[in-house]
Amino acid sequence: MANTTVGGTSRRRVLRLAGGGLALAALGAGAAGCREDDVDDPAARGDKPAGSGEPSAGEDGGEDGKAPKALWSQSVPAETYGDNDELVAVAGMVIASGSPLSARDAATGEERWSLPDGVAPGAPLLLGDGTLYLASGKYDGTVSGYDPASGKETWQGRLGKEYRQPRPIAVDARQVYVVAEILEKDNSSHTNLIAALDAGSGKIVWSERRDLGTEQNGIHAAVQGRHLVYTDFKKNLTVRDTGTGRQVWTQKTEKTNYGFFTVHEELVIVPQGDRLHAYALADGARKWTVKAARLTTFKEPAVVDGVLHIADSARTVRALDPATGKEIWQSKALAEAGFQVPRQYVKAGKLLCVATDLDKDGGVAALDAATGELRWTFNDGTGDYHAWLVATDGKRVFALHGKKLHALPV
Repeated sequence: MANTTVGGTSRRRVLRLAGGGLALAALGAGAAGCREDDVDDPAARGDKPAGSGEPSAGEDGGEDGKAPKALWSQSVPAETYGDNDELVAVAGMVIASGSPLSARDAATGEERWSLPDGVAPGAPLLLGDGTLYLASGKYDGTVSGYDPASGKETWQGRLGKEYRQPRPIAVDARQVYVVAEILEKDNSSHTNLIAALDAGSGKIVWSERRDLGTEQNGIHAAVQGRHLVYTDFKKNLTVRDTGTGRQVWTQKTEKTNYGFFTVHEELVIVPQGDRLHAYALADGARKWTVKAARLTTFKEPAVVDGVLHIADSARTVRALDPATGKEIWQSKALAEAGFQVPRQYVKAGKLLCVATDLDKDGGVAALDAATGELRWTFNDGTGDYHAWLVATDGKRVFALHGKKLHALPV
C-alpha cells in the first residue's frame, strides 16, 4: 500500500469511497495476496518490529520511549476500511467492524458474543445512549440497535421497501439518522434520501430527498445540539435541523478533504488543504482560520477532551483551542522520530494516542497530552496493508491493525 501524499488518495480512501462490498471486489487478487494468514510475523521470529522500541520481558511499557508490552493480542474477524468509526470500546467490550461481528472482553481479549451476519462493509459502528447501531449485514433494509454488553438486539428501524440499503450515519439520544437509496420502478436508483428514525419506536420522524448527483456512500456526519452536520466527497458541507430535517445551510468547500471534519459547541471545523476553517453551525459564517506551513496540508481533525488536535503532511501535530483556533502547543516529535502522519486521536489518562495509515514506520504513538512530547510508539511488525485504528476505555488503549487486535496499557 502506498503512503498518503499531498494531493493524493490513499488506498483506504479508495476503499471507503467504493462503499464496502464493491471495494472488496475491486481489490481482487491483490488484496487476497495480503491476507493476514499469509504474513510472516516478525514478532513470532523474535525480530524487532519497526518503530516499536525494545520492551524487555515483563515490561509494562511506555518508559523512556520504549513500546508498551501488549496486555493481550488476538486475531479477530475484522473487515475495516480505515475509518475512525470501525473500532469502539464500550460496556467492557471492544468491538471491531466485521462479519461475524465479534465483541471481545476489554480486560482479557476473550470473545463474549458475536453476530453471524455482522455489519455491512464500510458502514460505521455508532454508539448512542448505550446502544450500538448497525446497518444490517443481511441487506434487508433494516437498521438495528444492540446492547453492546450482550449483543442482544434492542431496537430496529425500517424505512420501507421503496428504499434500499439504509445506513446509519449519526445518532443522538432521540434519533438515528440514516441515508438510503430511493428505488425506481425498474429497481434502479439515481437519488437518495436522508431520514431520522425515532430512537424509541424506530418510526420515521422525517425524511428529505437529497439533490440529484449526491451519493449515499462516503458520508461523514455528526450531531451537535439541533444541528446534523455532514460532508461528502463532492465537496459539500451541509447542516440540517435535527427536529424537522430542514436544510439550514449548505456550501461547497474549497477543496475535498475526503469528508473529514469535527464539531465543537456551535462550530464545525473543516480542513481545506493548507487552511483549517471554523464555521458557525447556525448560518455557515466563517469564524476563524488557521494556516499550515508552506507546502503542507492539514489532515483529519479531532476534538478530544475539549482540545482540537490536527496534524499536517509534515507530521507536525497541533493542539488548538477549538473556540478560537489559538495554538496551545505544537509538536514535531513524530517527524523527528521518523513516525508517520497521525489520522486518529484518543486520550487515555495523560496520553494522547494517535494512529496512522499503514506504513512500516507507522502504527500507534503516545504523546504527552499537555505538551505533545513523544512517550512511545507501537508497531506489531506484521506489514498488513490495513490502516491502524485506536479506541480506549480509559484503562487501556486498543489498537487494531488488519485482523490483529492489541490491548495496550495506559
